[in-house]
Amino acid sequence: MSAPLRLGIAGLGTVGIGVVKIIQKHADLLAMRSGREVTITAVSARDRMKNRDADLSSYMWVQDPVELAQRDDVDIYVELIGGDAGVARDSVEAALKSGKDVVTANKALLALHGQELAEMAEAEGRVIRFEAAVAGGIPVIKTMTESLAGNKLGRVMGVMNGTCNYILTRMESAGLPYEAVFEEARQLGYLEADPTLDVGGIDASHKLAILSSIAFGTRVDFGAVEIEGIERVSIDDIRRAADMGYRIKLLGVSQMTPRGLEQRMSPCLVPADSPIGQLQGGTNMVVIEGDSVGQIVLRGAGAGEGPTASAVMSDIVELARGVRVPIFGQPASGLTRAQPARTAVPAAYYLRLALLDKPGALAKVANILGDAGISIHRMRQYDHEGGPAPVLIVTHKTTPDAIDHAIEMLPGTGVIAEDPVELRIEEV
Repeated sequence: MSAPLRLGIAGLGTVGIGVVKIIQKHADLLAMRSGREVTITAVSARDRMKNRDADLSSYMWVQDPVELAQRDDVDIYVELIGGDAGVARDSVEAALKSGKDVVTANKALLALHGQELAEMAEAEGRVIRFEAAVAGGIPVIKTMTESLAGNKLGRVMGVMNGTCNYILTRMESAGLPYEAVFEEARQLGYLEADPTLDVGGIDASHKLAILSSIAFGTRVDFGAVEIEGIERVSIDDIRRAADMGYRIKLLGVSQMTPRGLEQRMSPCLVPADSPIGQLQGGTNMVVIEGDSVGQIVLRGAGAGEGPTASAVMSDIVELARGVRVPIFGQPASGLTRAQPARTAVPAAYYLRLALLDKPGALAKVANILGDAGISIHRMRQYDHEGGPAPVLIVTHKTTPDAIDHAIEMLPGTGVIAEDPVELRIEEV
């Protein structure tokens, strides 16, 4: 058996401790599967005295992650600190320059600095593995870079933030408003310290930008992702969508078009009986479409100690076996700069309107839609007592520009009591 593979782990939060526990629990299994013993040399975290529910006494404690990354007795630097700058980035760069491979779960770091880090790793003859950075325990990175390497990919989409999916499914099942479920998620510890990373769609967009790079051979471009969070989704939208056979999901979609690369993260309606529509709780799902394989669906736990630590360990074992794959599936020098494209692919749309009780109100709305080139597929008006009348419209396929124009013109009719809500209906 080869010499032991020695790890330096920086970051002893939920995921870091999960990795430690797997190595301690499955030492013999890991050695058999990787062909060499996997050991931990040293660890690092901000607070040495914190109770972490794991025995760390046999490992060297190094306060500075950069120092840990440069140690001669560390073969792989495992970065689980998080964040796109500061010590996380500094330590990863130090590890690469010291001739070490890196395993990370840091989606923000890769989404914002992936190209530079990939070029640095290749210049040093090292690799960065990051299965845990996208969709927790789902092996989507390996699937795309290895299993689907013989496919030209057409579209990647999915639900990639478990907190948002929990909030939306909980609103539906309990009939609770967004604000109540948001607070519930906070109390349960599901939200990031900055909740907008979750509910604002930023966390999921980091992941989408990484998957886009792998899928289409482009440089990571997080800044080109069109982002809308779930903050404006109401319980009324949840209920009305269900009435019409849909569920609302925070859906990421990436596809290459003749105009350029479209990347969007936004609340969408999907058929309730579709795989994504049936996704409940904190579970994640990624759908990949290839020209040879067709559509495949990957589903599993998107976060948590066990699933994410499992993904980290899969990278460590692969490196122990000597498997070395380019970071984004091909050499960094071959990644192209994609032309960012605003979403233009036609789709049906869900519109929720509150109309004043005036003669001809519906006719005025229909005229605005018709003038914008939008035809109505289905319409439903709900009972009301004295107040504005709730009206739902599902359009035939139309363009985002046409919808934007109609939404802009509707207030001028004098019959709109509240700002209209429009949500794309995605085919899945």
